[in-house]
Amino acid sequence: MRSIKRILIFLAVFIIAPQFLFAQQTQDKEQSKLYQEQAQLMIEGSLAFDDIRGVMVLAADADTTNIKANFDAGELHLKTIGKDLAKKYFLRIYRQDPDYRFDLEYFIGRSYQYGLAFDKALNFYTLYKDKLTKKPNYAGKDKVDMKEVDRRILECQNGKEFVANPKNFSIVNIGREINSEFDDYGPVLNESETEMVFTTRRRDGNLNENVAIDNVPFEDMFMSNKSGGTWARAKNMGTIVNTPTNESSLALSADGKTLFIYRDEGLGDIYFSEKADDGTWSAPEALPGVINSSYREASISITKDEDVLYFSSTRPGGYGGSDIYMCTKDSKGEWSRVKNLGPGINTEYDEDGPFIFYDSKTLYFSSTGRKGMGGYDIFKSTLINADKSEWSEPENLGFPINTPDDDVFYVSTKDGVRGYYASVRDDGMGYLDIYMITVPEEKKEEPVVAKNTDPVKEEPKKEEPVKEEPKQVETVAKEEPKKEEPRKEEPVKEVPKKATTQPLTYIVSVVDATTKSALDATVKLQGLKDNVVVGVIPQGAGVFQFTITSATAKDYRLSVEREGYVFQNLSVRIEGKQKEAKTVNKTVEMRKLMVGVSSILRNLYFDFGKATFKDESYNELNKLVTMMQQNSGLNVEISGHTDAVGSNAFNKQLSQLRANAVKNYVVGKGIDVRRITAVGYGEEKPLASNDDEEEGREFNRRVEFKVLK
Repeated sequence: MRSIKRILIFLAVFIIAPQFLFAQQTQDKEQSKLYQEQAQLMIEGSLAFDDIRGVMVLAADADTTNIKANFDAGELHLKTIGKDLAKKYFLRIYRQDPDYRFDLEYFIGRSYQYGLAFDKALNFYTLYKDKLTKKPNYAGKDKVDMKEVDRRILECQNGKEFVANPKNFSIVNIGREINSEFDDYGPVLNESETEMVFTTRRRDGNLNENVAIDNVPFEDMFMSNKSGGTWARAKNMGTIVNTPTNESSLALSADGKTLFIYRDEGLGDIYFSEKADDGTWSAPEALPGVINSSYREASISITKDEDVLYFSSTRPGGYGGSDIYMCTKDSKGEWSRVKNLGPGINTEYDEDGPFIFYDSKTLYFSSTGRKGMGGYDIFKSTLINADKSEWSEPENLGFPINTPDDDVFYVSTKDGVRGYYASVRDDGMGYLDIYMITVPEEKKEEPVVAKNTDPVKEEPKKEEPVKEEPKQVETVAKEEPKKEEPRKEEPVKEVPKKATTQPLTYIVSVVDATTKSALDATVKLQGLKDNVVVGVIPQGAGVFQFTITSATAKDYRLSVEREGYVFQNLSVRIEGKQKEAKTVNKTVEMRKLMVGVSSILRNLYFDFGKATFKDESYNELNKLVTMMQQNSGLNVEISGHTDAVGSNAFNKQLSQLRANAVKNYVVGKGIDVRRITAVGYGEEKPLASNDDEEEGREFNRRVEFKVLK
């Protein structure tokens, strides 16, 4: 009955109402009000927040003076995806009625924090803190306590430090054999890294017909096998371990024979399933003993010898909401002696997602406290004294692994060379995707040769040379009772000496293409092949400084975004460190989004002769989505183009399919289908000669977007 009601509401909102609304030719206050009513109808029908957000955005943009619609649009962004886009709607309110809500400045700060704009976030947090100081007795529901504001301020200060000094990690999307357009997360591995189990909410292959409030299937667990360094297409693990409700993967034993599972039993409990010799899995059973409680147990990890478990729980007696505990086996092989890891790991905030490394001493976990930059951050600590449960000071893994959003459930390979986790990133295929983390090997700097041709004068004594150690010159005098003879003076041998080099300073200036005036923007620089992020320090209006520490020249992706302008995704080659300090300047001109403006999606790649995207295309696609989200009144044409190889009919069809693929991807991300037109032009509009020269044909194989409205 409930499902029928949801369907009827959905039809009323998306079929009947739009026909009435779009019969009107103006976007005015009445239309905004009608959109609000649609959104309220969807809320009553428990439809997905993503869908409700889309309608509320239409209401806010139809009438920018509709304060309630704009606040709801901003708040829905903070609850779903595009959290940094919420500021657009909150700022509209702030400019018109800064007293609309007591906590308005706090909400603006949150959105800026999610977008890594820490200075702006700090400004609004400070404004809100001043308001709290002036009105200490205010007790409205729209009050955020001083303690929480101080925590956000600390996170922004930490974030500025982390982003300016990013860790040298390569973070790569592991591809479409694992990831989907839906949420994929919770990767767990066996010791040999040949099996991965993960959690997904994809539609394709999911066994669940039921949908949660966000209008996608409940969680199922999928598995993939790796052979020859390549992960195979993931498959559903079947009905023995998956049920019509939520199951999520928590841990896999080193031998890959025991899988730990989270199930929504009560507040949440941990189960286990064992793999038989024929590869089948047993029906999951609740962990026996003292691990599960009447409270929530949501994550677990087991040592290689399977004698110690680490798990999270919200049971009473801890230090905060969720704490990490350990449990050991007794002499009978049963789980007993649950122990809180103490204040060395746990805080007054939440700790979750433990992963104990193969040495049984190094613990990775996530925390919303400590020196974090927002949400859950991943930390690492080492067991110093097992008897006293003494741990080293937890170390934040830093940016770009950690972000202002939630980063949790990190696992590592046995050799520690690679790690896997789920994250929301620019090149994601869905919202949450699974990524592989590595530390790329840098080319070593060539040593310079230090020469000294002047002889060394010494007192006349006989010496026996001692064999030189690498990069050292060492002689030891050994006295003899014999008559001393003067030593012949010899030049010092050439000695390899490490070169002294300086990082290169790369300055990016962002300007309006027409007026040449400086523009504030979001600017990122990362390695084109390894995705290593370069730290950025804003230098003032439209100026951004990057410090290049690579030993040699390298290709980078320079991305620049600003609301109201065409985004830029540029490939640039930048020199490495220099013998002397050097600064390179780069100016990026941004074009305003106006009717008739077009741009090539330069980093969009398809499989040969097909309309399926290559993995490296998602960064460009997501930039297009962000531009459409930032500029909600924008309508575009997506056009596909080919070279002249093959028949005209085939090229026409292929270009249309590719344009459709881009459109479908953008619509799948929540953009209104009525804002996008897809057209395939085939070989009709070449940019260069279609002779057999590969470069000319490459220019012609492209997808463009053009502003229609």
